Amino acid sequence: MLRTLDKRQKGGTASENSVKSKSVNASNVKKPDASSETTIKPTRPEITKSEPPREPPSQKSEIRSEVILTSSSSTPIASRRIIKRNSVPPDYGRIVWITDPDAGFQAARIVDLSKSGFTLTLLHSNETVNRKYEEVFSSEEDPNKSVEDNCALMHLNEATLLNNCRLRYKQKKIYSYVANILISINPYQTIDGFYSSQKIKEYRGKSLGQKEPHIYAIADKSFREMRRHRKSQSIIVSGESGAGKTESQKAILRYLCENWGADAGPIQQRLLETNPILEAFGNAKTLRNNNSSRFGKFVQIHFADNGNVAGGHVSHYLLETSRICRQTSGERNYHIFYQLIAGSSPELYKYLALGQPHCFNYLSKGFLGFFTHSVNSQTNILKSRWSDSRFSEDSMVDDYLDFQRLENALKLTGLNEKELMFIWSTVAGILHLGNIEFEENHGDSRGGCKVSQRSEGYVDQAARLLGLETIELRMGLCARIMQTTKGGARGTLIRVPLKSYEAIAGRDALSKSIYSKLFDWLVSRINRSIPFEESTHFIGVLDVAGFEYYAVNSFEQFCINFCNEKLQNFFNERILKEEQELYEKEALNVRRIEFMDNKDCIDLFEMKGKGLFDLLDEEARLPTPSYKNFTKRAHEENRKHFRLDTPRKSKVKTHREMRDDEGLLIRHYAGSVCYETKQFVEKNDDQLHNSLQILIEQSASPLLVSLFPSATSSRPSGNKLKSQSVGSKFKSQLTILLEKLQSTGTHFVRCIKPNNQMDAWNFDGAAILSQLQCAGMTSVLKLMQDGFPSRTSFGDLYSSYQRKLPPKLARLDPRLFAKCLFRALGLDPPDFQFGVTKVFFRAGKFAEFDSGSSF
Repeated sequence: MLRTLDKRQKGGTASENSVKSKSVNASNVKKPDASSETTIKPTRPEITKSEPPREPPSQKSEIRSEVILTSSSSTPIASRRIIKRNSVPPDYGRIVWITDPDAGFQAARIVDLSKSGFTLTLLHSNETVNRKYEEVFSSEEDPNKSVEDNCALMHLNEATLLNNCRLRYKQKKIYSYVANILISINPYQTIDGFYSSQKIKEYRGKSLGQKEPHIYAIADKSFREMRRHRKSQSIIVSGESGAGKTESQKAILRYLCENWGADAGPIQQRLLETNPILEAFGNAKTLRNNNSSRFGKFVQIHFADNGNVAGGHVSHYLLETSRICRQTSGERNYHIFYQLIAGSSPELYKYLALGQPHCFNYLSKGFLGFFTHSVNSQTNILKSRWSDSRFSEDSMVDDYLDFQRLENALKLTGLNEKELMFIWSTVAGILHLGNIEFEENHGDSRGGCKVSQRSEGYVDQAARLLGLETIELRMGLCARIMQTTKGGARGTLIRVPLKSYEAIAGRDALSKSIYSKLFDWLVSRINRSIPFEESTHFIGVLDVAGFEYYAVNSFEQFCINFCNEKLQNFFNERILKEEQELYEKEALNVRRIEFMDNKDCIDLFEMKGKGLFDLLDEEARLPTPSYKNFTKRAHEENRKHFRLDTPRKSKVKTHREMRDDEGLLIRHYAGSVCYETKQFVEKNDDQLHNSLQILIEQSASPLLVSLFPSATSSRPSGNKLKSQSVGSKFKSQLTILLEKLQSTGTHFVRCIKPNNQMDAWNFDGAAILSQLQCAGMTSVLKLMQDGFPSRTSFGDLYSSYQRKLPPKLARLDPRLFAKCLFRALGLDPPDFQFGVTKVFFRAGKFAEFDSGSSF
């Protein structure tokens, strides 16, 4: 009667279970109207501008165990059987789960059955309510009993999954499994001893399920599978901003380095010290997370043939450069700006001509306070450097202490004092550059602008710190050098005065370009310090932003969500499709599941000619590019595309107020997002004009000059340098990344943000349910109820025992040997199935076999 995946009802004949559920292409589905638009389930029903919605293994464990790959970003599929009324009366008095907009689900007791659904009494209030059949879910017989692996639940559904996560979270247990996926719910609090060296020792060499769920178990599993299969591995860590992805990645790196990096000398320490550098220059406070990574990264730890750490490599993607010049109210610029102000010595502070955060245009519009997590830091930050008398406490971010850690990390990476001063001068130079303002030059008949009188001091400071001549910087900001293309004077360089708004745009472009190049340089220096010449395989940890949806969504969200579509497609192909194809190939009696194919959404972005990225690049090549023209063409070229619509079809009022040529409504796998295209053209083309490039080439700082490739050979006759657009570069990077992921074994960690207030141990059921759905946990539960996530080949199983067997048994066929072994061990037939070439295990059962199968 109830919507459930009840293990007591599993089975059926092969013919009953062989009905194929092929992938559904969304383009074949009727295009919905406004009333049927699917949106991301927000934590709160309203969207406002101020608050957006929401050692090598032991002998016996050498058995090769392949593991199902499951994705942290899969599509929730509403495929549970809808309850139908029949002549059999329901279990009156039975406790069930009913949907609830605030808690996700509430416990209730059935009191009656009507034509349209159930009548129930809420357990917490005795209130009587009515619910449709599809809003009622089966509960466990003991709803207060928790399990480590959600696949061990008798009733597999969203309600029991959420309840189990809730029970464990109340017990201060932040981890649980869905088969081989780790669910991690951010505690927003440091847990004593939870990531200690002793804990690392406890998980070494242990199969999944032998100990409590932990991020270390996933890290150990990846290492063991790399050694067994002699194949590189990847761990994909995903989730919303503030869900704990960065901390999870750091825990994985520490586990691998501490276990197998002791003989690597300084390389191990350098690998671990990459985090203070990357976080200082790539993380910032947002409305949802005080330490939000504003770039994606794939950190590889390379191993030598003996299993020891041999080196590493960091790849980074799509740094959010727009944050350098402006932030949303309540957010901050990158941490480094505040760390430098808070933690620099008095001598350095004076040399850099620093001031309080509110003194700088690039900081003054956002949150002005410092972060600390110790009284000592609050005391050490001089009051003369405060913009706000309040300090914000944070367990992870401390501007004063983090600056000291940053200095140590940079020195450990191999940077000398001269290079350190170059970094500090560049960061401070950007702050002074942002304070340069312009006014119309009424004495210029050509209508140009000039630096305002009150900004002259900032021009001097910016020029000094960036190694430029003051007069050259002033001229470079107020005019553009162009080359004539026609007439007898063809090839002549001319100076074109700029309007004030054009000079501001050029100033900001220069600041963003310098910062972006500095970030690239820092990553390259990190990689130089952790070479991996002796590497045979690697374990990579991918940390990318999860699906993003705000009151205002711009080009950054456009790119991030495209990335998530690509990862979702990788999941579909690697898991939901390939896994079920393997079951068929091995002749297993496993029911198939449906999944939504999102290839058409990816095509909308990257199709040749009329894909959104190509149209955007084409617009940028026009003499006078316009975001409205781009938006109009996007709708015209894709007017029949299921995934694309106009803002008027949005369910959000502020989005419906947009004109058709001002926004794009895209139906993603996780819900619909309305993008405001106003700054798409500018953000996709962040290259410098020739005059600013030439200005940098003339810097007295050789390090700054080295950040920019010479413009001489690539300088066109127009006013901009020819180079790859931001979108095209990101597409290329993603292609390389996915090719790398496809060539590795894959493991998934799904990080969950428990509440929007970032309160410790506060479980917001509705917010967590939404994330679990978008993470595809329902689809995984469906696959796991009848699936076999762990498996080993008969040959590998036989090989691990062969030299211990008497001659008679040693001559057995590997498949027959496996059957005899399983019978001798008294294993339960429902816990495994024999395929054509492999034996397959239910979720969690391989660990039991692995721990009990030694002689």
